[in-house]
Parts: sequence; C-alpha cells; structure tokens
Amino acid sequence: MAEEFNLDGMVDIYIYENGQLLENLEEIVLETKDDDAFDENSINEIFRIMHTIKGSSGVMMYDNIMKVSHKLEDIFYYLRENIGIEEPHMELTDIVFQVLDFINGEMEKIKDGNDPDGDNAQLIDLMEKFLVKLKGVIDSSGGGEGAAETKTEAAPAAATASASIDLGPNQFYIAPQASGDARCFRIKITYHEDTQMSNLRAYSATYALKEFTEDVHYSPEDILTDENSSDLILAEGFRMLVRGDFTEDKLHELLDTTSEISSIDILECSNAEFERGFSGEPVHEESSPAPATAPEEQKKEAEAEPQPGDYVIQKEAGKAKQITKKKKKEVKQAFMSVNIDKMNMLMDLMGEMVIAESVVLQNPDLQVPNLDLTNFQKAASQLSKITTEMQELIMSMRMMPLTNTFQKMNRTVFDMSRKLGKNIEFEMIGDTTEVDKNIIENISDPLMHLVRNSVDHGVEMPEERAAAGKTEPAKVTLEAKNEGGKVWISVRDNGKGLSRNKLYKKAWENGILPDNRVESDYTDKEIFQFITYPGFSTKEKVTEFSGRGVGMDVVVKNIQKIGGVLDIDSVEGEGTTMTMKIPLTMAIIDGIVMRNGNMKFVMETGAIKQFIRVTDDQLIHEPNGEEYVMIRGECYPILRLSQKYDLEDAVTDVEEGVMLLLEYEGNTLCVLIDELIGTQEIVVKPIPPYVKKVHGISGCTQLGDGSIALILDVSGLMQD
Repeated sequence: MAEEFNLDGMVDIYIYENGQLLENLEEIVLETKDDDAFDENSINEIFRIMHTIKGSSGVMMYDNIMKVSHKLEDIFYYLRENIGIEEPHMELTDIVFQVLDFINGEMEKIKDGNDPDGDNAQLIDLMEKFLVKLKGVIDSSGGGEGAAETKTEAAPAAATASASIDLGPNQFYIAPQASGDARCFRIKITYHEDTQMSNLRAYSATYALKEFTEDVHYSPEDILTDENSSDLILAEGFRMLVRGDFTEDKLHELLDTTSEISSIDILECSNAEFERGFSGEPVHEESSPAPATAPEEQKKEAEAEPQPGDYVIQKEAGKAKQITKKKKKEVKQAFMSVNIDKMNMLMDLMGEMVIAESVVLQNPDLQVPNLDLTNFQKAASQLSKITTEMQELIMSMRMMPLTNTFQKMNRTVFDMSRKLGKNIEFEMIGDTTEVDKNIIENISDPLMHLVRNSVDHGVEMPEERAAAGKTEPAKVTLEAKNEGGKVWISVRDNGKGLSRNKLYKKAWENGILPDNRVESDYTDKEIFQFITYPGFSTKEKVTEFSGRGVGMDVVVKNIQKIGGVLDIDSVEGEGTTMTMKIPLTMAIIDGIVMRNGNMKFVMETGAIKQFIRVTDDQLIHEPNGEEYVMIRGECYPILRLSQKYDLEDAVTDVEEGVMLLLEYEGNTLCVLIDELIGTQEIVVKPIPPYVKKVHGISGCTQLGDGSIALILDVSGLMQD
C-alpha cells in the first residue's frame, strides 16, 4: 500500500496561487469602486476567481473557505446570468471586501500551521440576504437586458432555475442534473513538464466537474495516494471520461483554470465508448456517413493549418460538427515558483562566496616579494567576473515590483475615507519599481502607517476644505522612484500640512525637546522630526486610526533597520510629503575599505564624491570648536572619526590623512581618515542585538583577512 500523500507541498501551492487570485480580485474591485456596477468582464473574472478558490479549498478540505467562496460565487453567477440588473454596487463591494478579509485571515492561519476555523456564519448570512435582494430586483424589473437572451444552450434553463428556487439557505448556483440528452466526452489534460504537484491539479479538475455531474472517471485513479502518479500524469497526461449536460466551451471554462496546463483535448464520444472506459482508443459507432463536402471545401480544409490554441472542427458520422480545442504544441514553461527560504539560503551562500573570494585574493601568502602571480591573477580575474555575474543574477531574482504593496495601500485609503467621511482620490506612481523582497517585507508596515497618517491627520474634513477654499476630492499620492542607488517612496497629500509652532509647543509641553534651544534655532525639518519621537501626538482625540502617540517612532526604527531614513517636508495649509529613502537591497554592496586609528570602516562607494589631500592652511577653526575646510572656494564641515568614536592611534594632522568629500541629499561633509585600503564587495551583516546601537553605524562585514569592519551610515553622519 502506497504511503499517504504529503500535504506540505500542496499547502504551499494553495497559499501561493490563491494569494495571487485574491490580489487580482482586490485590484478588480478597487478599479470599479467608483462605478455604478460591475461590468460583464469583471463579473466573469470574479466568478472565475471564486470558482477556482472554492475548488482548491474543497480539495484541501478547508470547508470554511470553500463555503464562503461558494456563496460569493453564487452571487456573481446570478449577476452573470442577469447582466444589466441594477445591483446595489457599494453594498456588493463591501461584501466582496469582507470575503477578501475573511479568506486572507484564514490563509494566514494556514501559513502559521493552524486550522482555518474562523466563524463564517454571519458573512454567509449577509450574502444570502443580498441574494434575496437581487432576486427582488429581478422580480420587480422583469430582469435585466441580458436576462432574457440566450447565451448558451444551457443558459435559459439555468436562469429559470435560479429565478424559481427557494432563497433560504440554498444557493443559486446549482449543478444541473444530467438529462436524457447528456453528452459524453473524452478529455486529456497535459501539464508542462516542470509542473509541481500535478496530481493535486488533476484532482482539482475532477472536483470542478463533479459539481455538475457524478459521471466522472479518470486515469490514473489513485492520484492522491500513489507517489508515482505525478510523474505518470506529466509523462502521459491526465485522462477523464465525463457524461453530462456540457458543451465543449463549458468544459474548457471549468478545466482551464491554471497556467500550468499545456493543452486540453476534448473529444465527444458515444455512450458505448463511455461505458468501455479507458480500455482502448476511441472508436465511433457505425452510422450513416457524413454528407460529402464540396471539392473546394475539402481542399481548403486540407490546406488549413490551425495555430496552437485554435479550435478545429471534428466530424463524427451521423452527428453535427463538434468544436474541439487543438492540442497545443508543447512549450516549455518559462517560469517556476521557488520557496523563499531556498532563495534566502542561496543569497546567504552567495554572501559567503563573496567573503571566501576576498579571503583568497587578499591572502597574506601572496604578498611574497618577486612571486610570479600572472596565472593566479588571470584565474582570480575570471573568478571575480563569475562571482559578480552570479551576484547580479541572484539579486535580480530577489527583486520584486512594489505593485502588490501599493495595491494594499489603495484598499487602506478606500476603507478609511469611507469610515472618516472624507472624499479622497488615491494616485499611485511608479508602482512597477523593483526592490529586494526582504526590503518590501520590512517597509510594508511603515508605509501603511504613513498612508493612514496622511488620510487621518493630513487630509481635512470636507467642510474644513471648503472653508479653506480647497477643491474636492482631496488627493493622496503614493510614488516610488530610483534615485542615486536608492529607492524613494513618498506619501504626499494636499491637506492641512504641519504647523511648526504647534509642533514645537507640543514638544515643549511634553518635555521631549532634544536640547535647550529656542524655537528659532530649529530648522523646519528638525521640528517636523518631532512627530517621530515616542509618545508624541498632536491628535486631540484618540481614534481607531491614530492619536495614541505610538507608530511614527516605530516607523522610523523599522526604516533604520534596513539602512533607510525618513524625510519629512510640509507647508502649512498646503500639504505634507513623507519620504522613505531606502536601499535597493540589504545583501551585498560595493564599498570602500578604509582605516582610521585601530579600526577599519567601510563606506558605500556611491556616497563618496571625492578623495582629497588638504593642507593646514585650508582649515578654518570656529570658536565653538567646529572645523571647516576650504576646497576650490567652497567651505565644508569636517568630521573626525577618531574623535566621534574615540579611536586610538589615529592621525590628527590633516596633511597625513585623507579627506573624503561626501554628498547626500544635497548636503556635503568631509570625513578625515588615516588611509584608504581598497574597494571590495561587502556582505552586509546586521549589528548583533546585544550591541548597543551606535549612531552613524549601519552594520558590519567581514573582510578578506578575516577582520571585522564597521559600515558607515552616511545619512547618520550627516545628522551630526
């Protein structure tokens, strides 16, 4: 007896594919939120999505999700069969969002290894009452424009059944009973050769058909228990025999639900062939020959070569022409899903490989005088080339567009604007910008908080905007762009902006001013940063969205964890812009290795504008102890790392050291170091949690000689 089938891989596929479907569903609903009704294409697509989720959930025995999906599918089936009815659009939109939230919540439980056991009774009851309301619309109006039209042969019967059934706990979408006119079909589904869990997908296909008829047979039979069934299905295809009230188009609609399918071949057969099973090739019953076709038509049919995916005409003696989808030419799948844990492991191994390369190339044994290293240097150059290409390839595999993250913000703005009674237009710019997956995971929550702040704090109520002479709707813009090797993600609103005086007064009252300076000594940006301090809030009334004085400090900390900064700009009465400036990736960077005293440091190459040797006569000393250097007529502040970090044995004479001219976000700074060591690809490692956070240090790395170097954070140095 074959061992019981392992569900782990099936669960991964279920979560991934249904997650994609739910994101697509949310996008469809948000695109139509301002319309009066769902158009026909949207209705059909939502119906297909819910049908697929229902089927896969049924296969996985997640009854909770299946029942909710089925009920929403019923609603859109009813709308599909009665195109043109006046639906309560916003009410239906709310229902779809509630279903989305419920299923997403249940899937989170599955991800955590728990059972999806949420209470769906209230949601199902809500959808059943909505169906009753739709039925009332049909009864009072006589149906929509499409209700009386025949879409397919089975449509009138389905519509009649839907309109006459008991609207209690029953569904509208009822599997039709096989009639005396039931047709028999042979079906062969072929999957791409690298498809994962093909047996699960095959079983899902049978599940989709069994809702409509019990006369479904398939081969191989033991697809869930036989460990060899997946290989057999990939090699020979998955075959089915079906009898019921179907058309070829209906069968294709039910079966063609995944991109993993290479082809679906459908051929109508006789009852005798159906009863014969899979014992032999299809043999049609003897009957009168088909009428002869004209020679010209025969020639055309002989010469016509259908394209892959085209429908071809199949003739059966004594019967009408049947439309059968031509088997597609086998095309190898261009993509495959990979477990993210494996990707992370591959990235870690790549980092170790970079470190190992540095150890080899910087080995002290190679420093022997007069040693011929010609062949070694050639091999080392080739190794460096391969390592760099591998690194770039792996990094590109980890890059993901911000589209899904931005779409979640769209939903947030929609929900909040309705609850707060605000009329807000949401704009997304640059959502195709790609960022490392780990970065995306770390910025999702901070970005959500910034968007909520803009909607709640930034945008005024309609009456306030009217009093200020502002037009409706208010606007919140979410924008992403690449800038200087980093990604800038900004949340911008045209609301009331930040009040400099109000922020300073609140900070003084709360006793959280960082020093004893008066208000005039602070720049606007310094005062705006007060809102990121723990416990700081200007909200007079606590709401479900804000006012507790927590959140912005967490936002800043999360952004700093990934080497980013939060920049705040605002004009009172005009609006606020909050910008996250984050690295493209957290893994490997090009850096300059330098020494200062008894410590080695690394700085990202993109931040260094120049290396300069200066003389004493270029220095300017201020009475307060600050130092400046005059370079080509420009005056720049000086930062001595030896003083900042109390380093021993560091040079003090500027003529003995090297000055690094740094430029970041329009600000400049000169940093004095002892010497430059060279360039190196740096594997970024976080500072251990047991080490106190040091301002201006963003991480650490291991050098080729085995020593540890600290990674300098340019933005942190600029703030000193």
